[in-house]
Amino acid sequence: MREAGAGGGVGEAEAGSPGGPGPGPEVAAAKLLPFLAPGARADLQAVAARHVLALTGSGPGRALLAGQAALLRALAELASGRDAALALVNLAADSGLHEQLLAADPWLPARLLGRALDPQWPWAEEAAAALANLSREPAPCAALMAVLAAAEPGAPGLEQLVHALCTPGYNTRAPLHYLGPLLSNLSQRPAARAFLMDPDRCVVQRLLPLTQYPDSSVRRGGVVGTLRNCCFEHRHHQWLLGPEVDILPFLLLPLAGPEDFSEEEMERLPVDLQYLPPDKQREPDADIRKMLIEAIMLLTATAPGRQQIRDQGAYLILRELHRWEPQPDVQSTCEKLIQVLIGDEPERGMENLLEVQVPQDVEKQLQQLDRQEQEQLEREQQELAPELWGKRAAPT
Repeated sequence: MREAGAGGGVGEAEAGSPGGPGPGPEVAAAKLLPFLAPGARADLQAVAARHVLALTGSGPGRALLAGQAALLRALAELASGRDAALALVNLAADSGLHEQLLAADPWLPARLLGRALDPQWPWAEEAAAALANLSREPAPCAALMAVLAAAEPGAPGLEQLVHALCTPGYNTRAPLHYLGPLLSNLSQRPAARAFLMDPDRCVVQRLLPLTQYPDSSVRRGGVVGTLRNCCFEHRHHQWLLGPEVDILPFLLLPLAGPEDFSEEEMERLPVDLQYLPPDKQREPDADIRKMLIEAIMLLTATAPGRQQIRDQGAYLILRELHRWEPQPDVQSTCEKLIQVLIGDEPERGMENLLEVQVPQDVEKQLQQLDRQEQEQLEREQQELAPELWGKRAAPT
Protein backbone atom coordinates (compact mmCIF):
# COMPACT_ATOMS: atom_id res chain seq x y z
CA MET A 1 0.00 0.00 0.00
CA ARG A 2 1.14 3.54 -0.57
CA GLU A 3 0.03 6.77 0.97
CA ALA A 4 -1.90 9.17 -1.22
CA GLY A 5 -0.93 12.83 -1.68
CA ALA A 6 -3.53 15.55 -1.04
CA GLY A 7 -6.55 13.33 -1.66
CA GLY A 8 -5.80 10.24 0.43
CA GLY A 9 -5.86 6.74 -1.02
CA VAL A 10 -3.73 3.68 -1.48
CA GLY A 11 -2.26 1.87 -4.43
CA GLU A 12 -2.84 -1.67 -5.52
CA ALA A 13 -2.13 -4.51 -3.16
CA GLU A 14 0.04 -7.33 -4.38
CA ALA A 15 -2.16 -9.54 -6.49
CA GLY A 16 -0.36 -12.84 -6.33
CA SER A 17 -0.83 -15.55 -8.93
CA PRO A 18 -3.68 -17.98 -9.47
CA GLY A 19 -1.12 -20.71 -10.00
CA GLY A 20 -0.69 -21.15 -13.73
CA PRO A 21 -2.82 -20.89 -16.87
CA GLY A 22 -6.53 -21.33 -16.49
CA PRO A 23 -9.89 -20.26 -17.93
CA GLY A 24 -10.62 -16.77 -19.18
CA PRO A 25 -11.55 -14.10 -16.62
CA GLU A 26 -15.30 -14.17 -17.37
CA VAL A 27 -15.50 -17.91 -16.82
CA ALA A 28 -13.24 -17.73 -13.79
CA ALA A 29 -15.35 -15.05 -12.12
CA ALA A 30 -18.58 -16.97 -12.73
CA LYS A 31 -17.09 -20.13 -11.27
CA LEU A 32 -15.69 -18.36 -8.22
CA LEU A 33 -18.92 -16.78 -6.98
CA PRO A 34 -20.44 -19.92 -5.36
CA PHE A 35 -17.27 -20.43 -3.35
CA LEU A 36 -17.45 -16.85 -2.00
CA ALA A 37 -21.04 -17.20 -0.79
CA PRO A 38 -21.89 -17.39 2.92
CA GLY A 39 -21.85 -20.99 4.09
CA ALA A 40 -19.15 -22.14 1.70
CA ARG A 41 -16.25 -24.03 3.21
CA ALA A 42 -13.66 -21.65 4.66
CA ASP A 43 -10.76 -23.24 2.80
CA LEU A 44 -12.61 -22.95 -0.53
CA GLN A 45 -13.52 -19.35 0.25
CA ALA A 46 -9.84 -18.58 0.83
CA VAL A 47 -8.79 -20.15 -2.48
CA ALA A 48 -11.56 -18.33 -4.37
CA ALA A 49 -10.61 -15.01 -2.78
CA ARG A 50 -7.00 -15.57 -3.81
CA HIS A 51 -8.09 -16.05 -7.42
CA VAL A 52 -10.20 -12.87 -7.28
CA LEU A 53 -7.21 -10.96 -5.92
CA ALA A 54 -5.15 -12.25 -8.82
CA LEU A 55 -7.76 -10.97 -11.27
CA THR A 56 -7.52 -7.49 -9.75
CA GLY A 57 -3.85 -7.39 -10.73
CA SER A 58 -4.74 -6.46 -14.32
CA GLY A 59 -6.88 -3.75 -15.85
CA PRO A 60 -9.17 -6.15 -17.77
CA GLY A 61 -9.61 -8.29 -14.66
CA ARG A 62 -10.62 -5.27 -12.56
CA ALA A 63 -13.03 -4.06 -15.24
CA LEU A 64 -14.68 -7.48 -15.31
CA LEU A 65 -15.08 -7.75 -11.56
CA ALA A 66 -16.30 -4.18 -11.09
CA GLY A 67 -19.54 -4.93 -12.92
CA GLN A 68 -20.50 -8.00 -10.89
CA ALA A 69 -22.75 -6.93 -8.05
CA ALA A 70 -23.08 -10.33 -6.38
CA LEU A 71 -19.34 -10.84 -6.34
CA LEU A 72 -18.72 -7.37 -4.90
CA ARG A 73 -21.24 -8.03 -2.14
CA ALA A 74 -19.61 -11.37 -1.38
CA LEU A 75 -16.16 -9.78 -1.17
CA ALA A 76 -17.38 -7.09 1.22
CA GLU A 77 -19.01 -9.66 3.50
CA LEU A 78 -16.34 -12.36 3.36
CA ALA A 79 -14.67 -12.93 6.71
CA SER A 80 -12.44 -15.87 5.81
CA GLY A 81 -9.32 -13.97 4.78
CA ARG A 82 -7.48 -10.80 3.87
CA ASP A 83 -7.36 -11.50 0.13
CA ALA A 84 -11.01 -10.56 -0.41
CA ALA A 85 -10.48 -7.24 1.36
CA LEU A 86 -7.32 -6.54 -0.66
CA ALA A 87 -9.21 -7.26 -3.87
CA LEU A 88 -11.63 -4.45 -2.99
CA VAL A 89 -8.67 -2.15 -2.27
CA ASN A 90 -7.33 -2.87 -5.76
CA LEU A 91 -10.70 -2.33 -7.42
CA ALA A 92 -11.21 0.97 -5.61
CA ALA A 93 -7.68 2.10 -6.55
CA ASP A 94 -8.77 2.24 -10.21
CA SER A 95 -10.61 5.58 -10.40
CA GLY A 96 -11.91 4.70 -13.87
CA LEU A 97 -14.02 1.95 -12.31
CA HIS A 98 -15.68 3.94 -9.53
CA GLU A 99 -18.84 4.67 -11.50
CA GLN A 100 -19.10 1.03 -12.52
CA LEU A 101 -18.54 -0.16 -8.96
CA LEU A 102 -21.31 2.07 -7.60
CA ALA A 103 -23.67 1.10 -10.40
CA ALA A 104 -23.10 -2.59 -9.70
CA ASP A 105 -23.44 -2.21 -5.93
CA PRO A 106 -24.79 1.17 -4.73
CA TRP A 107 -24.47 -0.06 -1.14
CA LEU A 108 -20.75 -0.83 -1.44
CA PRO A 109 -19.70 2.36 0.48
CA ALA A 110 -22.13 1.48 3.27
CA ARG A 111 -20.86 -2.11 3.46
CA LEU A 112 -17.25 -1.00 3.57
CA LEU A 113 -17.98 1.69 6.16
CA GLY A 114 -19.74 -0.82 8.38
CA ARG A 115 -16.72 -3.10 8.19
CA ALA A 116 -14.20 -0.28 8.74
CA LEU A 117 -16.01 0.87 11.91
CA ASP A 118 -16.69 -2.61 13.29
CA PRO A 119 -14.29 -2.91 16.25
CA GLN A 120 -14.22 -6.71 15.86
CA TRP A 121 -13.65 -6.91 12.09
CA PRO A 122 -10.14 -8.26 11.35
CA TRP A 123 -9.91 -6.61 7.92
CA ALA A 124 -11.16 -3.18 8.97
CA GLU A 125 -7.92 -1.53 7.83
CA GLU A 126 -8.41 -2.88 4.31
CA ALA A 127 -12.03 -1.68 4.31
CA ALA A 128 -10.80 1.78 5.35
CA ALA A 129 -8.16 1.70 2.61
CA ALA A 130 -10.77 0.81 -0.02
CA LEU A 131 -12.93 3.70 1.19
CA ALA A 132 -9.94 6.05 1.08
CA ASN A 133 -9.46 5.08 -2.56
CA LEU A 134 -13.13 5.40 -3.44
CA SER A 135 -13.55 8.78 -1.76
CA ARG A 136 -10.87 10.43 -3.90
CA GLU A 137 -13.47 10.98 -6.64
CA PRO A 138 -16.48 13.32 -6.23
CA ALA A 139 -19.31 10.82 -6.93
CA PRO A 140 -18.21 8.07 -4.52
CA CYS A 141 -17.30 10.71 -1.94
CA ALA A 142 -20.81 12.15 -2.18
CA ALA A 143 -22.30 8.65 -1.90
CA LEU A 144 -20.26 7.99 1.23
CA MET A 145 -21.31 11.32 2.74
CA ALA A 146 -24.93 10.31 2.15
CA VAL A 147 -24.30 7.04 4.00
CA LEU A 148 -22.72 8.92 6.90
CA ALA A 149 -25.59 11.40 7.01
CA ALA A 150 -28.11 8.53 7.15
CA ALA A 151 -26.54 7.03 10.27
CA GLU A 152 -28.48 6.85 13.51
CA PRO A 153 -29.52 10.32 14.73
CA GLY A 154 -27.88 9.78 18.10
CA ALA A 155 -24.58 8.70 16.58
CA PRO A 156 -23.70 10.60 13.39
CA GLY A 157 -21.55 8.60 10.98
CA LEU A 158 -18.75 11.16 10.94
CA GLU A 159 -18.72 11.13 14.73
CA GLN A 160 -18.23 7.35 14.68
CA LEU A 161 -15.42 7.70 12.15
CA VAL A 162 -13.61 10.37 14.18
CA HIS A 163 -14.10 8.33 17.36
CA ALA A 164 -12.53 5.27 15.74
CA LEU A 165 -9.63 7.35 14.38
CA CYS A 166 -8.90 9.06 17.70
CA THR A 167 -9.38 6.08 20.04
CA PRO A 168 -6.25 3.95 20.63
CA GLY A 169 -7.08 0.26 20.43
CA TYR A 170 -10.54 0.87 18.96
CA ASN A 171 -9.97 -2.30 16.94
CA THR A 172 -7.28 -4.48 18.47
CA ARG A 173 -6.96 -6.44 15.23
CA ALA A 174 -6.59 -3.51 12.83
CA PRO A 175 -4.68 -0.20 13.23
CA LEU A 176 -7.18 1.86 11.16
CA HIS A 177 -4.52 4.28 9.91
CA TYR A 178 -6.39 4.70 6.60
CA LEU A 179 -9.29 6.37 8.35
CA GLY A 180 -7.00 9.42 8.26
CA PRO A 181 -6.87 9.74 4.44
CA LEU A 182 -10.57 8.85 4.33
CA LEU A 183 -11.43 11.75 6.62
CA SER A 184 -9.16 14.03 4.61
CA ASN A 185 -11.05 13.17 1.41
CA LEU A 186 -14.41 13.65 3.10
CA SER A 187 -13.33 17.03 4.46
CA GLN A 188 -13.27 18.35 0.90
CA ARG A 189 -17.09 18.37 1.19
CA PRO A 190 -18.63 21.46 2.85
CA ALA A 191 -20.96 19.32 4.97
CA ALA A 192 -18.02 17.42 6.43
CA ARG A 193 -16.15 20.63 7.22
CA ALA A 194 -19.26 22.04 8.89
CA PHE A 195 -19.39 18.98 11.15
CA LEU A 196 -15.68 19.06 11.92
CA MET A 197 -15.79 22.75 12.88
CA ASP A 198 -19.01 22.68 14.87
CA PRO A 199 -17.92 24.48 18.08
CA ASP A 200 -20.27 22.33 20.15
CA ARG A 201 -18.69 19.03 19.08
CA CYS A 202 -14.97 19.68 19.73
CA VAL A 203 -13.98 17.48 16.78
CA VAL A 204 -11.02 19.48 15.48
CA GLN A 205 -9.54 19.61 18.96
CA ARG A 206 -9.54 15.79 19.11
CA LEU A 207 -7.64 15.59 15.82
CA LEU A 208 -4.87 18.04 16.74
CA PRO A 209 -2.66 15.65 18.78
CA LEU A 210 -2.53 13.27 15.81
CA THR A 211 -0.34 15.73 13.88
CA GLN A 212 2.46 14.22 16.01
CA TYR A 213 1.27 10.59 15.81
CA PRO A 214 4.54 8.64 15.73
CA ASP A 215 3.48 5.25 14.38
CA SER A 216 2.02 6.06 10.96
CA SER A 217 2.67 8.74 8.36
CA VAL A 218 -0.59 7.62 6.73
CA ARG A 219 -2.61 8.64 9.79
CA ARG A 220 -0.59 11.84 10.33
CA GLY A 221 -0.92 12.83 6.69
CA GLY A 222 -4.66 12.20 6.69
CA VAL A 223 -5.20 14.32 9.79
CA VAL A 224 -2.98 17.15 8.52
CA GLY A 225 -4.84 17.05 5.18
CA THR A 226 -8.12 17.31 7.09
CA LEU A 227 -6.91 20.30 9.09
CA ARG A 228 -5.65 21.99 5.94
CA ASN A 229 -9.05 21.56 4.29
CA CYS A 230 -10.73 23.06 7.36
CA CYS A 231 -8.47 26.11 7.03
CA PHE A 232 -10.12 26.96 3.71
CA GLU A 233 -13.11 28.20 5.74
CA HIS A 234 -11.84 31.71 6.49
CA ARG A 235 -14.91 32.59 8.53
CA HIS A 236 -13.69 30.07 11.12
CA HIS A 237 -10.10 31.36 11.27
CA GLN A 238 -10.62 33.42 14.40
CA TRP A 239 -12.06 30.37 16.17
CA LEU A 240 -9.29 28.07 14.90
CA LEU A 241 -6.54 30.45 16.00
CA GLY A 242 -8.26 31.43 19.26
CA PRO A 243 -8.05 29.74 22.66
CA GLU A 244 -10.89 27.28 22.00
CA VAL A 245 -8.83 25.44 19.36
CA ASP A 246 -5.37 27.07 19.31
CA ILE A 247 -4.43 25.26 16.11
CA LEU A 248 -1.19 27.12 15.30
CA PRO A 249 1.15 25.37 17.79
CA PHE A 250 -0.03 21.99 16.48
CA LEU A 251 0.82 23.04 12.91
CA LEU A 252 4.18 24.57 13.85
CA LEU A 253 5.49 21.92 16.25
CA PRO A 254 6.04 19.23 13.54
CA LEU A 255 7.97 21.85 11.52
CA ALA A 256 10.21 22.84 14.42
CA GLY A 257 13.71 21.49 14.93
CA PRO A 258 16.16 21.62 17.83
CA GLU A 259 17.26 25.23 17.19
CA ASP A 260 18.27 27.30 20.19
CA PHE A 261 16.60 30.71 20.02
CA SER A 262 17.58 33.79 22.00
CA GLU A 263 15.58 34.58 25.13
CA GLU A 264 13.80 37.42 23.35
CA GLU A 265 12.83 35.17 20.44
CA MET A 266 11.83 32.33 22.75
CA GLU A 267 9.33 34.55 24.56
CA ARG A 268 7.54 35.22 21.26
CA LEU A 269 6.84 31.53 20.70
CA PRO A 270 3.87 29.59 22.09
CA VAL A 271 4.77 27.69 25.25
CA ASP A 272 4.68 24.33 23.47
CA LEU A 273 7.43 25.48 21.09
CA GLN A 274 9.77 26.91 23.70
CA TYR A 275 12.95 25.13 24.82
CA LEU A 276 12.51 22.08 22.62
CA PRO A 277 14.96 19.24 23.35
CA PRO A 278 18.19 18.97 21.33
CA ASP A 279 16.99 15.72 19.74
CA LYS A 280 13.74 17.28 18.43
CA GLN A 281 13.06 15.96 14.93
CA ARG A 282 11.02 17.64 12.22
CA GLU A 283 8.21 15.85 10.41
CA PRO A 284 10.09 13.35 8.18
CA ASP A 285 7.51 13.23 5.37
CA ALA A 286 7.96 16.06 2.85
CA ASP A 287 4.34 15.92 1.68
CA ILE A 288 3.10 16.35 5.24
CA ARG A 289 5.50 19.25 5.87
CA LYS A 290 4.14 20.94 2.76
CA MET A 291 0.52 20.46 3.87
CA LEU A 292 1.35 21.94 7.30
CA ILE A 293 2.84 25.03 5.63
CA GLU A 294 -0.17 25.30 3.31
CA ALA A 295 -2.55 25.15 6.28
CA ILE A 296 -0.71 28.05 7.94
CA MET A 297 -0.74 29.92 4.63
CA LEU A 298 -4.52 29.59 4.49
CA LEU A 299 -4.77 30.99 8.02
CA THR A 300 -2.94 34.12 6.83
CA ALA A 301 -5.79 34.93 4.43
CA THR A 302 -7.23 37.61 6.72
CA ALA A 303 -5.45 40.55 8.34
CA PRO A 304 -6.28 39.43 11.92
CA GLY A 305 -5.02 35.95 11.09
CA ARG A 306 -1.76 37.28 9.70
CA GLN A 307 -1.21 39.43 12.75
CA GLN A 308 -1.92 36.63 15.19
CA ILE A 309 0.45 34.26 13.36
CA ARG A 310 3.15 36.94 13.40
CA ASP A 311 2.58 37.59 17.10
CA GLN A 312 3.08 33.89 17.92
CA GLY A 313 6.53 33.82 16.37
CA ALA A 314 5.69 31.60 13.41
CA TYR A 315 8.34 33.40 11.36
CA LEU A 316 11.09 32.08 13.66
CA ILE A 317 10.09 28.44 13.11
CA LEU A 318 9.63 28.97 9.38
CA ARG A 319 12.96 30.76 9.04
CA GLU A 320 14.82 27.79 10.51
CA LEU A 321 12.73 25.34 8.50
CA HIS A 322 13.61 27.20 5.29
CA ARG A 323 17.31 26.91 6.11
CA TRP A 324 17.02 23.19 6.81
CA GLU A 325 14.45 22.06 4.21
CA PRO A 326 16.04 19.64 1.70
CA GLN A 327 13.08 19.46 -0.72
CA PRO A 328 12.99 22.38 -3.20
CA ASP A 329 9.19 22.40 -3.61
CA VAL A 330 8.60 22.43 0.17
CA GLN A 331 11.25 25.11 0.60
CA SER A 332 9.53 27.20 -2.08
CA THR A 333 6.17 26.86 -0.32
CA CYS A 334 7.80 27.88 2.97
CA GLU A 335 9.40 30.90 1.29
CA LYS A 336 6.03 32.10 -0.01
CA LEU A 337 4.55 31.92 3.48
CA ILE A 338 7.50 33.84 4.94
CA GLN A 339 6.99 36.54 2.31
CA VAL A 340 3.37 36.91 3.39
CA LEU A 341 4.39 37.27 7.03
CA ILE A 342 7.21 39.78 6.53
CA GLY A 343 5.73 41.64 3.57
CA ASP A 344 3.57 44.75 3.52
CA GLU A 345 -0.13 44.44 4.21
CA PRO A 346 -2.47 44.46 1.16
CA GLU A 347 -4.19 47.72 0.31
CA ARG A 348 -7.61 48.53 1.73
CA GLY A 349 -10.37 46.29 0.37
CA MET A 350 -8.00 43.39 -0.36
CA GLU A 351 -7.27 42.30 3.20
CA ASN A 352 -8.91 38.87 2.73
CA LEU A 353 -6.62 37.05 0.32
CA LEU A 354 -9.13 34.25 -0.25
CA GLU A 355 -11.73 36.71 -1.55
CA VAL A 356 -9.49 38.77 -3.86
CA GLN A 357 -10.75 38.66 -7.44
CA VAL A 358 -7.79 38.10 -9.75
CA PRO A 359 -8.26 39.31 -13.36
CA GLN A 360 -8.27 36.46 -15.84
CA ASP A 361 -5.15 37.62 -17.69
CA VAL A 362 -3.24 38.01 -14.43
CA GLU A 363 -4.40 34.57 -13.30
CA LYS A 364 -3.05 33.05 -16.52
CA GLN A 365 0.27 34.79 -16.01
CA LEU A 366 0.48 33.50 -12.44
CA GLN A 367 -0.33 29.98 -13.57
CA GLN A 368 2.41 30.23 -16.19
CA LEU A 369 4.87 31.42 -13.55
CA ASP A 370 3.88 28.52 -11.29
CA ARG A 371 4.49 26.05 -14.13
CA GLN A 372 7.87 27.60 -14.86
CA GLU A 373 8.79 27.47 -11.19
CA GLN A 374 7.80 23.81 -10.99
CA GLU A 375 9.83 22.99 -14.10
CA GLN A 376 12.83 24.80 -12.62
CA LEU A 377 12.48 22.83 -9.37
CA GLU A 378 12.36 19.57 -11.33
CA ARG A 379 15.49 20.54 -13.27
CA GLU A 380 17.29 21.33 -10.02
CA GLN A 381 16.26 17.99 -8.56
CA GLN A 382 17.53 16.24 -11.69
CA GLU A 383 20.90 17.98 -11.39
CA LEU A 384 21.17 17.12 -7.71
CA ALA A 385 20.28 13.45 -8.11
CA PRO A 386 20.72 12.38 -11.75
CA GLU A 387 21.05 8.74 -10.78
CA LEU A 388 17.40 8.66 -9.68
CA TRP A 389 16.04 9.73 -13.05
CA GLY A 390 15.21 7.08 -15.60
CA LYS A 391 16.72 4.35 -13.46
CA ARG A 392 15.69 0.82 -14.37
CA ALA A 393 16.22 -2.45 -12.60
CA ALA A 394 19.22 -4.38 -13.86
CA PRO A 395 18.47 -7.71 -15.54
CA THR A 396 19.13 -10.78 -13.44
